[in-house]
Amino acid sequence: MRGSRGGLCTIRRVSLFSAVERDLVVAARTVLAEGVLALDLVAHNDRDLPAWTPGSHVDVLLGPGLERQYSLCGDLADRSRWRVAVLREPAGGGGSVALHDRVEVGQRLRVRGPRNHFAFEVTPGTRYRFVAGGIGITPLRAMVAAADAAGADWTLDYAGRSRTTMAFLTELLTAHPDRVRVHAADEGARLDVTQLLGGPRTDTSVHVCGPGRLIDAVEAALAGWPAQALHVERFEAKEFGEPVWPDPFEVELALTGETVTVAPGESVLEAVTAAGAVVLSSCRVGTCGTCETPVLEGPVEHRDSVLTPDEQAEDTVMMVCVSRAAGPRIVLDL
Repeated sequence: MRGSRGGLCTIRRVSLFSAVERDLVVAARTVLAEGVLALDLVAHNDRDLPAWTPGSHVDVLLGPGLERQYSLCGDLADRSRWRVAVLREPAGGGGSVALHDRVEVGQRLRVRGPRNHFAFEVTPGTRYRFVAGGIGITPLRAMVAAADAAGADWTLDYAGRSRTTMAFLTELLTAHPDRVRVHAADEGARLDVTQLLGGPRTDTSVHVCGPGRLIDAVEAALAGWPAQALHVERFEAKEFGEPVWPDPFEVELALTGETVTVAPGESVLEAVTAAGAVVLSSCRVGTCGTCETPVLEGPVEHRDSVLTPDEQAEDTVMMVCVSRAAGPRIVLDL
């Protein structure tokens, strides 16, 4: 969740509620597939929750240093509850195991958001091609519903290890048997994205979420397409080489006038928070967008998986958990 959360997406929508934290009650636990658990979260006073848009996610705060991002995958029209789906990852950092094994109906969870860095809007005349890998179906489920409700031309190609591990599969196939194509590895149904997507088109929008290798394959297949055609959310951080500016650099905090030196191997987030600046953060690998900070001056080496190439080129914001100065000095609105 989970992005990019990130992606090559031309529309950015950050909810007014993105920094708001609230305690929500677990109203239901539902096993969606092998290893996938859905949690329905409601307000303790039965009030409606903030509206959200397809592609939105929330941060679940499980304890000090243990925050996880999960896409909202319920019914957009149902303001009474939010639904998240959690893939159990025994080799992960412990968040998914805690939610699977220790969270019960009636328990309260601290939640921040919603936030949306994978926004989706239906445009008349546009064809939509959704590509999901495993738990990457979660942000795409609401997009599929929105596209279908608008009468758009859309298809979903859904890949997974087996049908038993693929959340929402039966629901999607029952509702849209002619639009959903299943690529289950144990059936030998390999997903060939190059064959699937074909040659460049100006009327098609491709939305993909899943493992890094799937996203990389789709990006490669769409290399000759218009840049605005591809929209991705990454659950895994991109890999980068050495910084373009390997030396220490200065960060001026515009609100206080203080200047902080960021050492090689130290993140901007670590340096400015040590100096007393208050910056919300969560994933610390550049996938969730929580630490987005305005840049007032100076070049940035963007190493996140959230901003689009156009947004990165503007150098107006940066994810301070991973991105760095591309020169000796930057000025942040902190």
